[in-house]
Amino acid sequence: MDDAERRVWERLPDGARAALAGLTPADLRTLLLTVARDRAAAVRPADLVRRWRTDRFTRPAAADPRVLSQVEARLWQLLPAEFTGVDLSPVAPLGTCSAVAPVSQNRIVTTLRATEVLSDPTNALAIEAAVRRREQPTDGAVHLAACHRVLRAQDFGPTWSAHFRLFTLVSSARDGGSGRTEARLLTLHLAYWRAVLAVLLPQSAGTRVRLTVLDSPVVGERIADTVRPALGPSGAPLVDEPQRRRGRGYYVDAALRITAGRDADEVELGDGGFTDWTARMTSDGKERCLISCLATERLTALTRPPG
Repeated sequence: MDDAERRVWERLPDGARAALAGLTPADLRTLLLTVARDRAAAVRPADLVRRWRTDRFTRPAAADPRVLSQVEARLWQLLPAEFTGVDLSPVAPLGTCSAVAPVSQNRIVTTLRATEVLSDPTNALAIEAAVRRREQPTDGAVHLAACHRVLRAQDFGPTWSAHFRLFTLVSSARDGGSGRTEARLLTLHLAYWRAVLAVLLPQSAGTRVRLTVLDSPVVGERIADTVRPALGPSGAPLVDEPQRRRGRGYYVDAALRITAGRDADEVELGDGGFTDWTARMTSDGKERCLISCLATERLTALTRPPG
């Protein structure tokens, strides 16, 4: 336990933790809802204004929604026909992130009803992809896309919002051997993001798509002999980034980053890589899953509204 947890439990009677742990999910939910109802009854209108102004979870986003919606509409227009759009719920099952990735539940805004506020659409889309893959033949494939505002509990600092919008892709298909499936999924995602950058950001923006081979020499070979030739030389440069450390243990095989600007002015627009999420959800170790996303508010800040 950290200091905050220890302090709370020390204020409660002996045996309180064991008693709470022994409650059924339904009884625990009833207890927490009762506490929330009692606390809400004590809230005054002036308290709402104060919290609205000071709580980083509730402050509105700074982006102009009219400009943002135009940019996101263009992203949907550029999306390849293989992808199916999904309008996700604002909440996901409890443990959606921490059950499949090395992410602390403390970074997630947990609700009282065995759900959590959506903090990463890729996790939720991976669940949906696993459900759809169970209904397909083994040689099928699922490609999903979503655009959603997410909320994260960690404090990013005074200049960053706790909530922001992500345009997300998730693809899942069964391994075809020799890295062929990984190459196919990676080509599909990279071609899309390079098209987005070409349309919405000028070449002078210094856009780059950075690739890192993590623990799969075979995937590295397919990037060299299949992915790069399929994408061609035009568009945002594909840059090898072997020195990348962030995301190791989260991603497998290979990872990507989408950036704009140069040197000290570089802005990270997106991130992604292969995960084992749908393999674990479908109990099929041959299932391959590629996720990638782009922060639409960051993209909007760098571009003019599309005409």
